Amino acid sequence: MRSGTATDTSVGIGLRQPHYSALFETVPPLGFVEVHSENFFADGGAALAVLHQAREQYPVSLHGVGLALGSAAGLDPWHLDRLARLVQRIEPVRVSDHACFARAASVPGGPTVHANDLLPIAFTDEALAIMARNVEQVQARIGRPLLVENLASYVSFADASMSEPAFFAALCRRSGCGMLLDVNNLMVNALNAGAADPLAACCAFVDALPLGVVGEIHVAGYCETGGETDGVVIDDHGSRVRPAVWSVCEHALGRFGAVPTLVEWDTDLPAFDVLLGEAAHAAAIGARIRA
Repeated sequence: MRSGTATDTSVGIGLRQPHYSALFETVPPLGFVEVHSENFFADGGAALAVLHQAREQYPVSLHGVGLALGSAAGLDPWHLDRLARLVQRIEPVRVSDHACFARAASVPGGPTVHANDLLPIAFTDEALAIMARNVEQVQARIGRPLLVENLASYVSFADASMSEPAFFAALCRRSGCGMLLDVNNLMVNALNAGAADPLAACCAFVDALPLGVVGEIHVAGYCETGGETDGVVIDDHGSRVRPAVWSVCEHALGRFGAVPTLVEWDTDLPAFDVLLGEAAHAAAIGARIRA
């Protein structure tokens, strides 16, 4: 494998504006590129033209941040219409969003507002019913299964009645969706929870998921803030993937097979070759699994 090149067709990168030119000039042998759906909702313009150009070279995965699938207030019809139109235009290989809420009434009976954030949900039967209903509505509108991503969460809920893996297993079974397994989020949550062995905790989460539900894996970097006793680990997607996160990725690929794997890098973007080097690392892990 040439240094900085991903030759595994199941490995992709998140495509961000500063890397557009490098991608189109070099056309590296990636399996797919992934973009944030909401950045391409307009009916025309330069952004959509770039996405069509990327689609001529690679399969495209659409990864959303705004559906707010766990919102009791329901989905935003305009947002869902825009997503369905983009899916029709691009014909992506996968469509995904997060297991979070963001929409709620500002006051009882008042207008619905959007928090513009990925807010965590409690893993309860009520939250499961809400999310399954919303996921089913999205799938009916876009005409395909949706992948739902596990969240990096910085709070926990006293009324949680099931584990997170059990919640996702039930969601996939009830709605027919799949899961986007973000292994960096698993590590962030394990570290923030003070797990005695964060790597073991992440691998246990992976092992608790049913076979066949994971349709894509994300890896990314995180940062640490504060001191040893009062610090918080942040899922900032702003650095290289940590060795322990690569270990969880390898464990997940060993369990689930050659699942498409994406390297996310959204802040403090590196040189394009650095990003391709991370993709090459993911490809090497996949090759070891298949050997």
